[in-house]
Amino acid sequence: MRSIYLILCLLFLSGAKAQEDFLAKQYFNDGEFEKAVVFYEKLVEQNPRRTDYSEGLVACYQQLERYGDAETFLLNKIEQTYAFPTFFIELGYNYTLQNQPEKASEYYQRAIQKIEENPNFGYAVGYRFQKYALLDEAITAYIKAMALKSELNYDFQLARIYGEKGDIEKMYQSYLRLIYEGKTSRANVLRNLDDFITEDPTNQNNITLRKTLLLNAQKNPDVLWNELLSWLFIQQAQYKSAFAQEKAIYKRTGESSLDRMVNLGEITLENGDRETATTIFEFIVENATQPNIRLNAQLSLIDIELMDAKGKKLDAVGKKFESLLEDYGYDNKTLQLQIAYANFLTFKKENPEPAIGMLKRSLEESLGRFGKAYIKLALGDILVYDQRFNEALIYFTQVQKSLKNDVLGQDARFKVAQTSFYKGDFDWALTQLKVLRGSTSQLIANDAMQLSLLISDNSLEDSTQTALRKYARADLLAYQNNDEEAISILDDILENHKGEKIEDEALLRQGKLFEAQKNFSGARFNYQKIVEFYGQDILADDAHFALAQLYENHISDIGKAKYHYEKIIYNYQDSYYFPQARKNFRRLRGDSIN
Repeated sequence: MRSIYLILCLLFLSGAKAQEDFLAKQYFNDGEFEKAVVFYEKLVEQNPRRTDYSEGLVACYQQLERYGDAETFLLNKIEQTYAFPTFFIELGYNYTLQNQPEKASEYYQRAIQKIEENPNFGYAVGYRFQKYALLDEAITAYIKAMALKSELNYDFQLARIYGEKGDIEKMYQSYLRLIYEGKTSRANVLRNLDDFITEDPTNQNNITLRKTLLLNAQKNPDVLWNELLSWLFIQQAQYKSAFAQEKAIYKRTGESSLDRMVNLGEITLENGDRETATTIFEFIVENATQPNIRLNAQLSLIDIELMDAKGKKLDAVGKKFESLLEDYGYDNKTLQLQIAYANFLTFKKENPEPAIGMLKRSLEESLGRFGKAYIKLALGDILVYDQRFNEALIYFTQVQKSLKNDVLGQDARFKVAQTSFYKGDFDWALTQLKVLRGSTSQLIANDAMQLSLLISDNSLEDSTQTALRKYARADLLAYQNNDEEAISILDDILENHKGEKIEDEALLRQGKLFEAQKNFSGARFNYQKIVEFYGQDILADDAHFALAQLYENHISDIGKAKYHYEKIIYNYQDSYYFPQARKNFRRLRGDSIN
């Protein structure tokens, strides 16, 4: 019975203490320091070794300007045998608040001296100095601890402090040591470095980083410095320089580094530097020993040729495809080649029949689920081009059912909706799109939402769905690369369905087609109309982003590009384009820190 009574008493005391702890913190956070100090004094008396209670009490005294009480309390603390070194800093800071810098400095130095007794105090002392923005003292504390005990590493903390102080070179060196010594992940460091550089290679921080990396490479040759230089050059869109670094890496590491080369080629091509991308993929073709790596590079080179190919150039590309098929053959290891050739025959040569036959033969090969899915999706796309909608729907539906929880399955469902839209079955298209609005792929979800709204909005307004059917026809023509006829049908919509909900959709779609034809003034006119007359509707952010891109990349009016990016940042924060608009705006504004 006495045991039960004792347990109950302990539980009561523990609960009371927790309540006092909660109230002390709550009153402090609410700025009611007179009430907080009562609880902290009681907690310190009951728990003299709890540093957090002691620090809370000192903070209360300081907020109440009871510096004398804080001083007396802290002087007593530092006289104790096992005085924790942060109390010296607290005492020094208490003198700083009273404008007594000499006394403050004395106790700051005594805190640093404590590290000599136990280097493990380095982190607590350094961190406390950081808390009070005593950056030089924090640097001294961390460096002393590291010098006394080699296994300690505070380069991450030092890098942050050097960054705050504007000592960029030392900051870089601290971060680079972390990578070199394997103390943290490369991705973690690169995220921090990215905060200090821009896309401008003449930016002083960029120059400093490049010089620091080159200096490290001279002092201690290591492939790491080549890799980081390549990363920096990619950030600065200097792809030729990045390629030079990647070649140096390849010479040191051999075949394994071709993965990095492939990645660089894809980034370079994506950012429009076709000449350098061609050089990179040619290097891969010449040096790859793995057939799939060589084939993918050869297909990338064909993609570059096809960007402007017409007439006889298309015939030459066709012969290259035939030659590749002779070299590599038709099997489950060359699916990407077969699909690329089928798409070439269909969308470039406008000859879908042999493409359809080839892909159907490919389906007879021994393929896994994903291999069959890729072929069926490509085959379905070509059947849609040939307006064999029902046959295409069969293949898309098969993929959708076999890969329900995969992005490929979701892509197939979207193709079902899109194909149903082309053939005028708007109800079935809506059924599929409603499911896809929760897709794990943001791009598919965004496309699904836009198509869903296009159908639902224009079905309610016009029961005959006349304008919607015209739009679907124009969209299909654009898919078939028949841009002129698509533009003509969209003109019909804009002329005969003025004021209807479909008008902004038609303006945006036509604007995109104008851009593809390099008719930038026509595209700008359309996007501007959406902004002016449909500024509160769902396509306003699309139009602002399209205008910003147009002004930045084709019209060379940076001021107007910034204006439209800024509109998205402030007025459309839930927009799909918001992250990219913010990034582009800051880059154009010349921010040196992200």
